[in-house]
Amino acid sequence: MFEYFYNEIFRSVIIGFGSIFNGIEVKKSNSVIKVPLAYGPTQKFLARMQQEADLSKPVSITLPRMSFEFLGLQYDPTRKSTQTQTIINQTPDGANVKKNYLPVPYNMRFELSIMTKLNDDMLQIVEQILPYFQPAYQVPINFLGNLKEKRDVPIQLDNISMEDDYEGNFDTRRALIYTLQFTAKTTLFGPISDVTGKVIKKTSIGYVAGSSAPGVSAERDLSYTTTARATKDYTNDVRTLIAENVDLLETVIEVDDGTKITAGKYVYIGQEEMLVDSVTGNKMTVKRAQDNTTVQNHVKGAQVFGIDYTAAKEDSALIQFGDDFGFDGSIE
Repeated sequence: MFEYFYNEIFRSVIIGFGSIFNGIEVKKSNSVIKVPLAYGPTQKFLARMQQEADLSKPVSITLPRMSFEFLGLQYDPTRKSTQTQTIINQTPDGANVKKNYLPVPYNMRFELSIMTKLNDDMLQIVEQILPYFQPAYQVPINFLGNLKEKRDVPIQLDNISMEDDYEGNFDTRRALIYTLQFTAKTTLFGPISDVTGKVIKKTSIGYVAGSSAPGVSAERDLSYTTTARATKDYTNDVRTLIAENVDLLETVIEVDDGTKITAGKYVYIGQEEMLVDSVTGNKMTVKRAQDNTTVQNHVKGAQVFGIDYTAAKEDSALIQFGDDFGFDGSIE
C-alpha cells in the first residue's frame, strides 16, 4: 500500500508563505529599512531580548523584525473531491505522460509575529500587509516539480492580536508585538505513476467498404491517417509585420515582406489564426478565424507568427498536453 514519494508540497507552501512578507520596509526620517524575516517561534526572539535587555550594551537584537512559524495541519472536508479521478501531466520533453490521483485537501496554519520598538514602525508594517487579504491572498505554488502542476493556494487571514506590555524599568527594552494567524488551503498529492506508452501524435484508421446489393461483391479498403497539428505558435516564430490596419471583413492583407509567408500554411496574428491561400508580392489572401478562433481587428505593425515554418523545431512537435489542436489528414 505505502511507497516512498516526496512532492515537497509542505516545504513549497512554507517557502511561498514566507515570500509574501519578504519585502516589507519601514521608512525612517532619512532612510528606508527592510524588515528582516526569519523562521522560528516568537518566544525564541523574546528570550534573546530578555537575556540582553540592557540598552547600554553595544550589540543587541535589532527591531523591527518579523518571524513566522508553521503551527499545524487540519483536513478540510469542504474541499473533498472524488478519490478515483486522476489528473494527467506531460513531462517537459513531451515524451511521456504521468498520472496522479486528485489531491487531498488540507489546511496549514501559520503564525506571523511582528516585533517593533516604536508604534509608528508597527503601523507601517501592518498597513503594508492587511490590504492584500480580503480575507485571502492567492499564492501560485508549483506542486509537482517539473510536471508544471501549478496551483493558486489561498492564504486566509484569520485573526490579529496585539501585545504591548510596559512592565519593567526604564532600562528594560520595550517590545510591541502583533500576531497574525493565517490558514493556507493547500492540497496533498500522492505518488506519481507512469502512463503506459508515449504521447500519441499520429493515428491511422482503416475502413473496409463493401456493397450489400445482391450479386455485387465490390469491396474497397480505405486508410485514413491523421497527425496532430498545432493551432498556435509555440516557437515565437515572427515571420513579418502587417503593413496596414485590418478590419473584420478583409481577406487580403498587406505585410512588410511577403517572401516570409508561404501559401498553404497557417499564421497567427493577435489571437486569430488564419490559413494563407495565396501570396502575391507583399499581399497574402487568407481564410480568417480558423480552428475556432475569433475574427479580430488588427493594427498596422502587428506581428505575424508562423505555424510550422521552422523544420528543425516545428510547432506541431511542441503541442503541450491539454492544449487544443487540429488535424491534418489524408485518405488512401
